[in-house]
Amino acid sequence: MTVKALFEKLKVRYSKRTLSALGIILLAGLLIEIVALVQYNYAHSLLEEELDNRTESEMTLKAVRVRGILRSHESMTRNYLWPVRQQIHHPDKIYPIIERIVSTNPDVMSSFVAFVPDRYPEKGRLFEPSAYRSGGDSIVVRQLADPYNYTTREFYHEAVENGNASWSDPYFDEFASGEQVVTYSVPLTDENGNVVAAFGIDMATQSIVDTLNMKHEEESTFFLLLTEDGCLVAQPDSTHAKWKDVDTVVSLINDSTVERKRSASRHSKVITFVDGEDGSKAYIYYAFMRGRPHWQVVKVCYDDEVYSKLTRMRRNFILMMLAGFSLLGFILYRYNRNLRNLYESNLSKEHTASELHVAQNIQSKMLPTHGIHRRDVDVNGMQVTAFEVGGDLYDYLIRDEKLYFCIGDVSGKGVPSSLVMAVVHSYFRTFSQNMSNPGQLMCSFNEAASQDNETNMFVTLFIGVLDLPTGRLRYCNAGHDAPLILDHGVKPLPVNANLPIGLYSDFTYVQQETVLPPDTTLLLYTDGLTEAANRQRQLFGLQRIIDAAQASVEQNRTEPDELMRALYDESVRFADGAQRSDDLTMLAIHYHRLDETLVLSESLTLANDVKQVPELNNFVKSVADRLNLEPSLSSQLMLAVEEAAVNVMNYAYPIGTEGNVQIDAMATEHDLKFIITDQGKAFDPTLRTHVDTTLDVEDRPIGGLGILLVQSMMDTINYERYDGKNVLTLKKEYKKR
Repeated sequence: MTVKALFEKLKVRYSKRTLSALGIILLAGLLIEIVALVQYNYAHSLLEEELDNRTESEMTLKAVRVRGILRSHESMTRNYLWPVRQQIHHPDKIYPIIERIVSTNPDVMSSFVAFVPDRYPEKGRLFEPSAYRSGGDSIVVRQLADPYNYTTREFYHEAVENGNASWSDPYFDEFASGEQVVTYSVPLTDENGNVVAAFGIDMATQSIVDTLNMKHEEESTFFLLLTEDGCLVAQPDSTHAKWKDVDTVVSLINDSTVERKRSASRHSKVITFVDGEDGSKAYIYYAFMRGRPHWQVVKVCYDDEVYSKLTRMRRNFILMMLAGFSLLGFILYRYNRNLRNLYESNLSKEHTASELHVAQNIQSKMLPTHGIHRRDVDVNGMQVTAFEVGGDLYDYLIRDEKLYFCIGDVSGKGVPSSLVMAVVHSYFRTFSQNMSNPGQLMCSFNEAASQDNETNMFVTLFIGVLDLPTGRLRYCNAGHDAPLILDHGVKPLPVNANLPIGLYSDFTYVQQETVLPPDTTLLLYTDGLTEAANRQRQLFGLQRIIDAAQASVEQNRTEPDELMRALYDESVRFADGAQRSDDLTMLAIHYHRLDETLVLSESLTLANDVKQVPELNNFVKSVADRLNLEPSLSSQLMLAVEEAAVNVMNYAYPIGTEGNVQIDAMATEHDLKFIITDQGKAFDPTLRTHVDTTLDVEDRPIGGLGILLVQSMMDTINYERYDGKNVLTLKKEYKKR
């Protein structure tokens, strides 16, 4: 057989194989698309259930917030009931009291005292001292009984005739403020206990609805409040919703023929409709608030925003699949032009290189891509791998004013160690969300890494938790090189060696602790730095690291980037071109600790008795008044500190045990801290994140919805236990009026 005939025979054979391969690829593509469609539908159903649950929680929080606003105004009205009662025999002295109510409460549009007919004949048959806002900040004080008969009003009927304190339905106040308001009225009695008047306030409904629409994850989402009969309490401003959208939502809720279903949690109803303007699909969630007023909280969200990430993921998947098919087609074309052995060899190399490149990209994306640069701490890391993939890892994150960080080195080289590195990295991200004790974290890591470890691979690991306000460093070591502390000099951090993780599942790790002074740098590294070798096979060693770090201290170059670059450059100069045999990883933390000037420092000590809550509220209000804070912020602070303090009273001390709860208020020019300290049993409320939404709001434990409410109102919550004390710090940035 001639060379030409052999070539033609091989050509026909490769063409058939190409067609066969193309058929297999097309079939695989079809199967992938079917699987992707099934996954998409499954993911869509999961997201729909998650949307129901998330919306349920969000609506519950909104209802609690509305209820809190109403209760604060109820409490304020009851507080003024006594001074008004003292002046019922001197009706003209009532005017300054109700004027003060309106002037000191921005959300109150008017205040009034509607006396029973003929109470003061000299004033006329009907007499109603009133104070109301008119034309912005001006307040008008006058007798409002003329020209309307207030005895026909709902608030008068409930307070005077039924003796009830209640909220009215929303109505337009055409005689006073000219705003959409709701009225809260209470019966006013004389010294004999006879009801002589209805005393109350008018609150603008617009402020309540604006509060509901302050923060949203999706741009088009908005909230409404409807009365029990389905009437609109107030219209959200145009930045949140249009009149047309609001009218559509209200009409759909009130239309009994519209199809609706229960949410996944069964606590709210859902209506699905199509927006007529752009044809987009939307969802209406609504549920009744508990108690009175029995209003409906409504949330409206749109399909294109709720499922935007899922749609984008599917589109990207299709594009990637098409790109992958195009690449495979090109490879098949090249395959048909080359001899079998050469093609298979190249294909194997390309496949291996592609997998390693993907693995390298995935591994690099697991590590932090940006440092942390704050006024109190700077953190950054670097890694230089010896091969395409490595077994070193480092990570860091900030949660509840604590810096969690780790550095580790997996035994072995290449792909196996990189897989173990990825698993350990995921352990850190997962476990650090619910634990703050490095010893417990290390035990959890070790238990997970030891299960089914048939390859007997192990990991040297160092975990640290730095409390940023105090500089208290808690750490645990598992066979890793001791970090270096750089302040005025360089010294190793005292550590217990311990065993690496992954060897014995029952090994017990115990945390250590120290305090980092301000302007201190902590340097962590793997043995790729100490074992960097030169051409003569000499090792870089710990002493050269200390010398290079000392030089950086003397040059005042202890910031993470400068320090790590100096150490890396020194190791490269030492290696003198020798090939690196191990991964080199460093992590540097420069701790500053803020020592800002205090503009206020107050302290209050209470017994663990919830009956002392009014004294606590007076203390918080006094602090807010001294800082000249907005009333709404003052109310939030009172609610948050009350929730946290009552939580301590209920859980820190066993039933029947007496103890104290100390509340310290410290303010700088930028932020305000409330530090709640007790000597009770160890209890971290920030870890209690589960909320039982089947319970009434009043019955839910403080560790569930209560702590979520506190977290939503404060910027940060930080828990520490030291010297036998629980220390809970609530921090809030503020602006003065």
